[in-house]
Amino acid sequence: MNESARPATKTVDLTRVPNFIGGAFVEGGGTTFENRFPATDEVVSVVTEASSDDVDRAVSAARKALKGPWGRMSIPERVALLRKLADGINARFDEFLKAEIRDTGKPVSLASHIDIPRGAANFNVFADQILTVSTETFEMPTPDGAGALNYALRLPRGVIGVICPWNLPLLLMTWKVAPALACGNTVVVKPSEETPSTATLLGEVMNEVGIPEGVYNVVHGFGPGSTGEFLTRHPDVDAITFTGETVTGEAIMGAAAKGVRPVSLELGGKNPAIVFDTADLDKTIEGLGRSCFANTGQVCLGTERVYVQRGIFDRVAEALAEKARAYAFGDPFSKATSMGPTISRVHQKKVLSYYEKARAEGATVLAGGGAPEVDGFEKGYWVQPTVWTGLPESSAVITDEIFGPCAHLTPFDSEEEGVALANDSPYGLATSIWTQDLSQAHRVAKQIEVGITWVNCWFLRDLRTPFGGSKSSGVGREGGVHSLEFYTELRNVCVKL
Repeated sequence: MNESARPATKTVDLTRVPNFIGGAFVEGGGTTFENRFPATDEVVSVVTEASSDDVDRAVSAARKALKGPWGRMSIPERVALLRKLADGINARFDEFLKAEIRDTGKPVSLASHIDIPRGAANFNVFADQILTVSTETFEMPTPDGAGALNYALRLPRGVIGVICPWNLPLLLMTWKVAPALACGNTVVVKPSEETPSTATLLGEVMNEVGIPEGVYNVVHGFGPGSTGEFLTRHPDVDAITFTGETVTGEAIMGAAAKGVRPVSLELGGKNPAIVFDTADLDKTIEGLGRSCFANTGQVCLGTERVYVQRGIFDRVAEALAEKARAYAFGDPFSKATSMGPTISRVHQKKVLSYYEKARAEGATVLAGGGAPEVDGFEKGYWVQPTVWTGLPESSAVITDEIFGPCAHLTPFDSEEEGVALANDSPYGLATSIWTQDLSQAHRVAKQIEVGITWVNCWFLRDLRTPFGGSKSSGVGREGGVHSLEFYTELRNVCVKL
């Protein structure tokens, strides 16, 4: 431990967020940075930035646990602990909820429904998966007639570097940590610098339920020249999983090339929706409203491009604009609030810069287009849900991932044109198709170049199914057995009979 590190504490103080290394909360040799409440711009905590030495200690602790008690546990023993983790999060639901809202500013109605319960449920989901996953067995003939038997062993990859986004901090972190631990790996987690709290609080639950020290480690900090780079370049990290921007994913792939280490990357998107004149418009508007504006548009799977068949274009545009205008801003801890702020002042400025660009390029603004005044929360990072039409497909508003509560609507005539418009992007993460014509739904779904397609719904997720992006939206698949394939190595054993 660095000489400047403070003694470990039994409970974590989330007003001064420490690293969690080897089962202990420690403030290492790095500097600190502020964490602000997005609804008010108030400093809610000071966070310890991990130094390269801190990252090295975290990786060493993870390696020691891998070779120690965690590595010697049976699958049923690990599964029992994963189920205790899920129960432990739920037992402290209100603490996790408060921490998540303070970090993200998202409304309590959203965080209590999605972030915390689904974050806890991931441990049960992957406990179930590891108990039922199979390997391969083959009998083969040999020249002497006795034969041979081949069978596969599924073994953990080792120490996994887990780099998490800020939009769904607990949920997307446990989406990676749960299968990694289920498979017998150990992890070093770097949460987003914007949302450090719930990953740290989870360390306390790890200790409470008896997870051996070093199995789960958390190091805080930034990307280039900081904690993220220290972790991805560390030679004792055996694999890296990341959710975030494509540019960062490319940098991580470059770091992982040293040592030929596997990566799983869920990256950016500019997701289209295609609305045919055969759609049920009430259900379509309900679904589009969620996909365009939920979580202040800060959802990797959200919709920013909407292509509508010309005959119903005006009706869809008017209804979606009305949906955008209906959101209520205010205290994120109030159940009356349905739209929270963006994550940071920097991100607010980014989103508003695209709002300005749309106006400058002559877009027709059907709803929103600016920053609202919110009584009592004037310093928050607010933006209005926004709907545009009238821009060319070459506009940056249509080509760039904005990651805000906004969507541009474009009319199309034929099915072929709608498909072509949807595919005209370097990204390929997700799409939604709205039609009551079953043949059309299947026909179009096969043609869209994305990792996940929804038909007449959005964000409906069976966690056993493959999840990930195509083109510039990612590498690899997560979910169900697909997660287990990344977090394990298959080794073949050939036995001569």
